[in-house]
Amino acid sequence: MIEPPRNKKLKLSVEDGDDHKVHGECLPLEDLPRDVILAILIRLPISSLIQFRLVCKSWKLLSIDPDLSRLHHSALANDDPTLLFHCDYPIRNHLSFVELSSSGCDGDGDGDGDGKIVRKIYTPFSGSMPEFNVVGSCNGLLCLSDSLYVEPVFLFNPFSMDYLELPKSKQFQEQEVLFGFGFHPVTNEYKVVKIVYYRNWQVRRRIIRNNRNYPKSEVQILTISKQTNKSSWRCLGKVPYHLDRQATEAPVVNGRIHWVSRPGRIAGVPGRAIISFDLKDEQFKVVAKPGHAIVNRGNYHLAVIKGCLAAVISCGYGKLEIWVMKEYDSKESWMKEFVIHGAFPAKMPSHEQHHYGIWRWPLGGRMVRVLCVLKNGDILLEYRGGSLVKYDPKWKEFKDVVFPRMPKLFQTIVHVGTLNWVHT
Repeated sequence: MIEPPRNKKLKLSVEDGDDHKVHGECLPLEDLPRDVILAILIRLPISSLIQFRLVCKSWKLLSIDPDLSRLHHSALANDDPTLLFHCDYPIRNHLSFVELSSSGCDGDGDGDGDGKIVRKIYTPFSGSMPEFNVVGSCNGLLCLSDSLYVEPVFLFNPFSMDYLELPKSKQFQEQEVLFGFGFHPVTNEYKVVKIVYYRNWQVRRRIIRNNRNYPKSEVQILTISKQTNKSSWRCLGKVPYHLDRQATEAPVVNGRIHWVSRPGRIAGVPGRAIISFDLKDEQFKVVAKPGHAIVNRGNYHLAVIKGCLAAVISCGYGKLEIWVMKEYDSKESWMKEFVIHGAFPAKMPSHEQHHYGIWRWPLGGRMVRVLCVLKNGDILLEYRGGSLVKYDPKWKEFKDVVFPRMPKLFQTIVHVGTLNWVHT
């Protein structure tokens, strides 16, 4: 981090009617009207706002103004996001980030990112959890789980460095676990959902080796509050659907976490279904999917496009269709927003053939994942092996996105930074 100035005073200048600048006295920032202060600070990127807190005590007090946190997060949500890179190559896990400008993604194929450099994030819990998976990002907070043993599970603000270890939950000897993390705007509660598929321990090893199905399941949930360290996981019974356990995307839209089911027939409709979990009433529900034949036949993953749930459908031969649900849970509101014809990044990593979990599992065997739509309309894509590409839907052009100090293998998390913590 850049060392911030100490006790720096803001020098004001205004223009008179003759277009001559009249310089005022140097006034402390806190002496300005409150609405002017907020208007200035909400334009700062989250990393600069964190540095702002370190200048002096009075500036730190300004930085914890609840209105600043709310307005700043809203301003960032309407701009291009921060990209977090989760990397476990070559040895241990680490996080890094780059902030995109309001004009979109500035990186290009020759590595010139217009001054935007990928910077590492310090993880204060690395001693107790050196290997981790990113469960999800919501309201500026990350949920991380131990990639080897499922637990511990941490909540973490990667910019303020606040973190919280969650209580232990029930585990099974033979299990596969799917997580979800989200926030409901009505209840104002964060919740972590843990879906466990498991076998009875009495099942013989020979059968286990020959059968990869997990016939039993259990849903566990934890509500995050000021007394989280005194809370415990609650069991909601069996999950009524077989969810795709290789796809780790669990986007949160309208206070619901979303997954894709395994192939089958749900509610009389064949193929893969979209399953939601309502964080308010804690119920699973099938979400209406696009009424298009290729949706039933093809493979797809979920994303969030401009605040709406989106289904990215692989149509074969490198073609992608991006369907967006304009009105939540309305089948008629699904619209085919984009069609992308296949392209590979110009520089695929030479070590792509190695089976590093960081990119293999998040993509679930897919070659490409849609991350978001940038403010300038470009679509940001992540390719297997750790490559970013932006696609211009107007001119149908692809361009590699490379920033200095970018990791070699990574999973990308679209993140909107915040000063908030779980209690605020």
